[in-house]
Amino acid sequence: MDPSCLQYRLTAEERRQFETEGYLIREDVLMPEQVAALTEATDRIYRRERERGFPANSALFFPNFIPEDDLFVNLVDYERILPAVWDILGWNIYLYHAHLIVTPPSGQPEDNRTFGWHQDSGRVNVEIECHPRPRLSLKVAYFLSDASQPGRGNFWIIPGSHLRDTLERPADGIGQPEGAIPVCVRPGTAVLFDRRLWHTASPNWSSITRKVLFYGYGYRWIRTKDDMTVHHLWERSSPIRRQLLGWGVNCNGHYTPTDADVPLRVWLREHAPDAAG
Repeated sequence: MDPSCLQYRLTAEERRQFETEGYLIREDVLMPEQVAALTEATDRIYRRERERGFPANSALFFPNFIPEDDLFVNLVDYERILPAVWDILGWNIYLYHAHLIVTPPSGQPEDNRTFGWHQDSGRVNVEIECHPRPRLSLKVAYFLSDASQPGRGNFWIIPGSHLRDTLERPADGIGQPEGAIPVCVRPGTAVLFDRRLWHTASPNWSSITRKVLFYGYGYRWIRTKDDMTVHHLWERSSPIRRQLLGWGVNCNGHYTPTDADVPLRVWLREHAPDAAG
């Protein structure tokens, strides 16, 4: 990694925002030419899945998209975002989950039914006994389409809810929980959010197809959440990217890592010692 990436570490205000609100928005993370190229690669996947029979007007949730194009691979250790990720989670991390979502116009009238609010990680939220639940991971959502207005299939969140283990929903199934807001962002924006943040997708009532790439980073001792086929990328990857793609010396190194397991820590010792502890 080029040491110039250190300019993208968390500021004091960004750290406060993430710790207290559970999310962080960084605008203009992707340049217009990156957005255009990533959109083309995403559209290619969507067209292929449609040709295979995926229904129109349904949201495409497509995991394991990283191997589909080097443009996606290059975001795994993206210099404008990775420093913020390690500032939040530390250096013993990797990409444990990735998916893209394409949400075409639903063709349905707008309504106010309660959305599918949840925290990420499934059984983790039932089987780990502590309060608040542990952070464990975060996601970075790269927005390729214009979601700057409500009603465009926006990602909804409840700021500060990452420290709450339960969520009270409207009993009649109408309306959203107290404090809920849509995330309204322009193309090229990255949204980082704690896996515990209560959030949900929403219907796309607009004429604009919503396109978002999600990169999930967690500790190396967490199992992958989807069948990621990235091992073939190791040989041509830099040491830090290889770590982020799941490489390790042996299984024990995911729990008690050596320098060979975590080249990110080695790099941080030289360039950002405060983050290498």
